[in-house]
Amino acid sequence: MPCERKPMRYGHSEGHTEVCYDDTGKFMVTCGNDGDVRIWEGLDDDDPKFITVGEKAYSLALKNGKLVTASSNNTVQIHTFPDGDPDGILTRFTTNATHVAFNSSGSRVAAGSSDFMVKVVVVADSSQQKTLRGHEAPVLSVTFDPKDDFLASASCDGSVVVWNIEEETQVISWPLLQKTNDVTNAKSLCRLAWQPGTAKFLAVPVETKVHLYARESWDHVSTLSDDLLTQPINVVAWSPCGQFLAAGSVGGLLTVWDVDSKLCVERQKHEKGFTVCGLAWHPSGNQIAYTDTEGCLGLLDGLSTSSADSSDSSNTSKPAKKAAKDYDALFDDDDDDDRLMDEGRSDTNSPAKQPVVGDDDDDDDFLVPATGRVRNRGAILDDENSRDTGSLKLGQDKFGDDDDAGSAVVPAVALPGHPVYEGPLPTPPQKAFQPGSTPAHLTHRFMMWNSVGIVRGYNDDQDNAIDVEFHDSAVHHAMHLTNSLGHTMAALSQEAVLLACPSTDELASKLQCLHFSSWDTNKEWMVDLPKGEDVKAMCLGQGWAAVATSSLTLRLFSIGGVQREIFSLPGPVVCMAGHGEQLLIVYHRATGFDGEQALGVQLLQLSRRTRQLINSEPLPLSHKSYLSWLGFTAEGTPCYVDSEGVVRMLNRSLGNTWTPVCNTKDTCKSKSDHYWVVGVHENPQQLRCIPCKGSRYPPTLPRPAVAILPFKLPLCQTTTEKGQMEEQFWRSVLFHNHYGFLSSSGYEIDEDGQNRSQKEQQELLMKMFALSCKLEREFRCVELAELMTQNVVTLGIRYASRSRRMALAQRLSEIALEKANQIQEEEPEEQEEEPDYSSVRRTSGYKQTEATGGRYSSRHNNEEEEEEEEEQRGEQLQEEDDGQEMETEEATETQKSINPFAKESSSPVMPSLTQIGKAGRANPFKVLSAGKPAASSHQPRVTNILDNMTSSRKSAPHMGSAGKTNKNPILKPLAPRPKTKTQSTLLQMTSTKTTSKKSRENTEPTADQQKQPDVPTPAPPAENTENKRSKTGFQLWLEENRKSITADHPDLEEADVIREAMGLFRALSSEERLSWTERAKGHSGGTADLKKRKRAEGGDGGEDVENETVEADDNSAKKKKSLDPSSKLSAFAFNKN
Repeated sequence: MPCERKPMRYGHSEGHTEVCYDDTGKFMVTCGNDGDVRIWEGLDDDDPKFITVGEKAYSLALKNGKLVTASSNNTVQIHTFPDGDPDGILTRFTTNATHVAFNSSGSRVAAGSSDFMVKVVVVADSSQQKTLRGHEAPVLSVTFDPKDDFLASASCDGSVVVWNIEEETQVISWPLLQKTNDVTNAKSLCRLAWQPGTAKFLAVPVETKVHLYARESWDHVSTLSDDLLTQPINVVAWSPCGQFLAAGSVGGLLTVWDVDSKLCVERQKHEKGFTVCGLAWHPSGNQIAYTDTEGCLGLLDGLSTSSADSSDSSNTSKPAKKAAKDYDALFDDDDDDDRLMDEGRSDTNSPAKQPVVGDDDDDDDFLVPATGRVRNRGAILDDENSRDTGSLKLGQDKFGDDDDAGSAVVPAVALPGHPVYEGPLPTPPQKAFQPGSTPAHLTHRFMMWNSVGIVRGYNDDQDNAIDVEFHDSAVHHAMHLTNSLGHTMAALSQEAVLLACPSTDELASKLQCLHFSSWDTNKEWMVDLPKGEDVKAMCLGQGWAAVATSSLTLRLFSIGGVQREIFSLPGPVVCMAGHGEQLLIVYHRATGFDGEQALGVQLLQLSRRTRQLINSEPLPLSHKSYLSWLGFTAEGTPCYVDSEGVVRMLNRSLGNTWTPVCNTKDTCKSKSDHYWVVGVHENPQQLRCIPCKGSRYPPTLPRPAVAILPFKLPLCQTTTEKGQMEEQFWRSVLFHNHYGFLSSSGYEIDEDGQNRSQKEQQELLMKMFALSCKLEREFRCVELAELMTQNVVTLGIRYASRSRRMALAQRLSEIALEKANQIQEEEPEEQEEEPDYSSVRRTSGYKQTEATGGRYSSRHNNEEEEEEEEEQRGEQLQEEDDGQEMETEEATETQKSINPFAKESSSPVMPSLTQIGKAGRANPFKVLSAGKPAASSHQPRVTNILDNMTSSRKSAPHMGSAGKTNKNPILKPLAPRPKTKTQSTLLQMTSTKTTSKKSRENTEPTADQQKQPDVPTPAPPAENTENKRSKTGFQLWLEENRKSITADHPDLEEADVIREAMGLFRALSSEERLSWTERAKGHSGGTADLKKRKRAEGGDGGEDVENETVEADDNSAKKKKSLDPSSKLSAFAFNKN
């Protein structure tokens, strides 16, 4: 077997290095001490692709597009091949894994570790693990029996063991090696190898020889040796045909034997004599790649395995090479080649039929399927699908070259001309699970983690116990329970712990409840389920427990142990959750296809009248995902998480649909990272979960830290201002639906929280309205107004009229009237038909008033103040938009003693509103020039909702003290429009001081209004505003100090004088400013008649000062701030001081 030794090339940094080929033979893949996996297209590939898997990579295995690596972080990871994307963590050890190997079909991976354990893991479902215990030192190597019955492993304890995988037992153990305490000290890596195909022999390198052991009898049948081998053999590898065995030794010698003749057919020496630690045959059998302990990669090329004496071997080698060459054509619509390949073979050589023919054929037949070639297109596609679904069962069998089970799949790889099913494949249904639990095969696991506490299960050699720990120790102290019954499931609530165990041959499935909140002494009860019935899922609610069983039955129990209702489920249960009176059940409604799970959901309310809120609706999941968590928010809204990390919540206001509210994958750094959800809160908006790096669930030790993720609806263009506000608004609406549900269910709810949420929503609507106005989207403005309350619509009218958008203002006025009429129609119905319900709603904070706006009569003083405050906000934003920004600082400075929202003579903000007052309190649809009326002021009800509201507001104080003292809950508008924290504080501080004063002063101008029909301002509200105008403390101070200022600065313009004066006035102490304000009050009282006379005579001396102040306010405001649109927006909506 003459061959060519290619020169070595650098691959990795110095240290242990391994190599393997992919299924096609197109790529060589190496891993090394630098933690990288490199993918070479050939020995001369100067730019290999690389994947970093850790600080060090100890071993690798590759099959079916899955690359498995053992790295220094004690994990066995999967990556996709050749893309190199992380695909999760297959298993973990307490120390580093030393060797990994695939079985022949690629469905399972074996991994040996320095913690003396060997694990066999199903690739599609890493929760299906088998642990082989028995070695007394680190494991050196592992290899699967090609028929998947046995697994062989070598260890530093000197033994080579054959295990029965299913029974997890040792079949035989040979003490063949020298004992050491660690892999690094071992003389040989003792990489075992099982003969492919027939699996007749297990090759074990022992010192300088290779021992062959027969399968089943486990006898030592022969030994392969060579006189030139003087140092221990490190690694052995079988050729794909199973006829030749290659060995690499510590001294760098490479030897190939023909197993039948036991003759050495090839010897090659490493060019520098370094130890060979990795060896792999090309699938075609004509190359051997090898690596050394210096990180270099070498190649023996031109090995003609067909040169063996057997004629059968030469017959099969040609198709094999052609198969390797044409593999890519399989994916290039090269159907003709496929047919030629299949038809050109004899029946005995057809790979589709090999498993049926059996093992009697000569070994060389097995060279053919090892190329991964002969498959029809349907089978390849089906295998891809079956891999995606999370189960490799079907795919395994098709790739299982010599599996006995392969015979079951023969029809799928039928002879040409026969029909082949190429449709979608059924998805294996996901198993039932407890939300908040980790897989049951773990020795230390979370049986439950929820918002009440944590239940941990320990099942190891020393202890089988359950620990219950409560987040709030006031609920109950921590408990330690011995798990003598072998409970595998747990549920936890504020009242009880529920445990369940599966049935055995002798014992029935049991349900055990520890009712720790019971007031009597017997706090425990237990129930045996009927024979053949197992608990599959369970949960606890308020006063009840629910158990779903394998007989598709749901059993309800009271928390004290009384059996209650029982009913059948439409399909096998997946999981359940309980909260208060609500029970949420998810089950399989049908078989899913192409990786999809077909789940259904039921939501029941177990109150006195048990009713179904959701009746067997399909549960939406992400594409090709499964359910990973189910539960309720702390406020009682059902929600769930799928395996793609998408969190969905029930939207009760949208016909019980499911809305995606978060995608945890957005915050994951790697594809293999996940978040394990433990709780959801709507107020505050929090998704409580545990970050799991490289796995789907956390370990019990060290105790994992809980992280909090924000919610975000997947709306379009959330990077824009509009998109952000829309997302915030709809998220606020969704996350506050629970107030309505809870209050209708008779629960008391947080009134302040509901008011805050409604305030936030209206503020966002107002911001979006102003933004749409700026973008000249008037139709959009009207759409937004439909969502607003009536009081906020009036702000929109004011904003629109100031923006010279008369058509928009007219439409908004109609909407406001509609909302006002709705309120008046609904109010008497509410009072007459269901007064109790109405008052319950009031006390629980679920307010009808807020939904459609305020009422006109019986308004309390603080509501009037809030309304006036909003009008001032509207005027303020409009002035800012027109470049006439107001000075508000003085109001802030004097707010301790003066109500800044009452329209009193003492308010220093009012002079700046004088000009607006004339137009602002008038009909906004009149021409805004010189105050000429465009419509008669005698029709306020129809033409202008503002006039109507203002005058009704002014007449309220005539009710005397009734407006102040009558606290009737039915008449009281419970939720005025939103106001900021600052404003509500101001109102509380000042309402007591100013209520009586305001009533008195508001009544006086109304009397004045009746005496003066000839004042030129057309609308009554404007007259009210005008009559109440008076000098502020600043104006009074300016009159007295103007001369000194002009003397100091003779060259100043009038506007600059006022600006200078304002600066000086602001520099005064607060007591001095307060005294000027008090003097202004007294002054206003004494000059009321004078002001009236001046107005009647057309004199405008007072207005000069007011105009000056307006001008001063404008200039100082410009000096103080230059507002961008968004800050104007927030200033307008609800100014935050």
